[in-house]
Amino acid sequence: MEFEKKLSRLEEIVHKMEKGEVSLEDSLKLFEEGVKLSRECHQKLTDAELKVKKLVGFDPQGEAIIEPFNEDEK
Repeated sequence: MEFEKKLSRLEEIVHKMEKGEVSLEDSLKLFEEGVKLSRECHQKLTDAELKVKKLVGFDPQGEAIIEPFNEDEK
């Protein structure tokens, strides 16, 4: 499932649970699904962040100088 679809489903779950119109059993199932989706979305965002590079300048030939977004990746 795509990130956007997971996020949309997570929002739907939150809305249903906030309304309080679902049984305890259904609430537990929705909660479990929500936790799973939340973890998957968080991991996807973490993976995307690791791919982001920051531009730090240009070398004498005009080429971009980039370094990892996260200093720990050096």
